Amino acid sequence: MSGDKLVYLFEDIPQEGAAIEVAPGILWIRLPLPMKLDHVNIYALDDGDGWTLVDTGFMSKRGVAIWEKLFAGPLAGKPVRRVIVTHHHPDHIGMAGWFQTKHGAELIITRTAWLMGRMLLLDEQDRPTLEALLFYKRAGMDQAIYAQRAAERPFNFADCVAPLPQGYTRIKEGDALRVGGREWTVRIGNGHAPEHATLWSDGLVLGGDQLLPSISPNLGVYPTEPEADPVSDWLEACERLSQYATADQLVLPGHKLPFTGLPVRMRQLIDNHYGALARLEDYLKTPHTAHECFPPLFKREIGAGEYGLALVESVAHLNHLHQAGRITRSLGEDGAWWWQSRGA
Repeated sequence: MSGDKLVYLFEDIPQEGAAIEVAPGILWIRLPLPMKLDHVNIYALDDGDGWTLVDTGFMSKRGVAIWEKLFAGPLAGKPVRRVIVTHHHPDHIGMAGWFQTKHGAELIITRTAWLMGRMLLLDEQDRPTLEALLFYKRAGMDQAIYAQRAAERPFNFADCVAPLPQGYTRIKEGDALRVGGREWTVRIGNGHAPEHATLWSDGLVLGGDQLLPSISPNLGVYPTEPEADPVSDWLEACERLSQYATADQLVLPGHKLPFTGLPVRMRQLIDNHYGALARLEDYLKTPHTAHECFPPLFKREIGAGEYGLALVESVAHLNHLHQAGRITRSLGEDGAWWWQSRGA
């Protein structure tokens, strides 16, 4: 296998309710998502008398039906005894509580991911908070989108995440887990989600959203922490995890296709953001709001379905440049931050 490019080893993808064995005792499952990124990858590891799942998909009636089909098919009726959740995002943690409650499964997750999940489940809103509206205004959100969001019920974590029972098993950097007949080492990523778990074994990596092929994970800033700098967290994590990457490892990612060639992909994931930051700094020779910074960051048209993720990623890159002292910001009469390169 070539170490200077990504290689995809599987021509087919799992159909709904089916699975593909990607390594001895490891099944690759796909669950649908109702968004542009229309799927999430789940992995079932065979422990002999039961299964350990890595991530779970959204909680929904359709999700439950698909899991029941999987139990009747490739999971062969064996119980799910453990669920490892890589990070707290709904497409990964969504059904974890369902497996805990209905199947008695043990939840294995980092402390920050569990706390984020529990907190967000309790934060149910009928309308956006004043803090959220201020965040959108500071970002220079498109006025029509702002008016629409201000008047409607926002997305709530509880809409697609099952309640999480009290109690979990914590994993942290350097921990060892025996799953599916293999020894795995926990390596922690950051940036896309706080304290994101990845698992590394001989020749195999369960990468979640930290290690994706062909797309870069969203690095977003939200009203809960408007001054956050996830870009710094991301770059640090990628550099640190790169030391464990080898060309022949089979990476099992949270989205898209399993692949080899992780060292070159790690370099791409790092360079992608350095390039975006350089383009953005040059673009800010004249002042712009976060909303106006899409062209240098994404180099393509941003549609309505992508707008929210694009805006929070724009803020993330601006925060990074600002906290590095490379740009300034001033509050405009419109209530938005206007960002500009130093010396421009």
